Amino acid sequence: MGTLTYDSKLTATFDDRVLAHLQVVVWGKLRRGEQFAFTWVDPMRNGLGRTSIWVSPHVSLTFQYFGGKMPMINSAWIEALTKSANTPGGLQVVPEPSQPGS
Repeated sequence: MGTLTYDSKLTATFDDRVLAHLQVVVWGKLRRGEQFAFTWVDPMRNGLGRTSIWVSPHVSLTFQYFGGKMPMINSAWIEALTKSANTPGGLQVVPEPSQPGS
């Protein structure tokens, strides 16, 4: 399980594979200067089941991984996450689709 730290104040835990895909999408949007909302469900946080943040180039984000290897990136998942990030509701973790050709 890796962690995403937002503005040095809020830490969220994600599976390393999920976190790697989120990082690709977030960095892509920030490279283009795009700001967006990111909402995730975290049932492990004492009844606080949903968190939303505003992601912009002006707020620090840290991606920390438990494992030392970078997971294989599923381009179909990147596309689905990016599509989610481009909606008014913002980025949400969507289920991983099958990889093209598999």
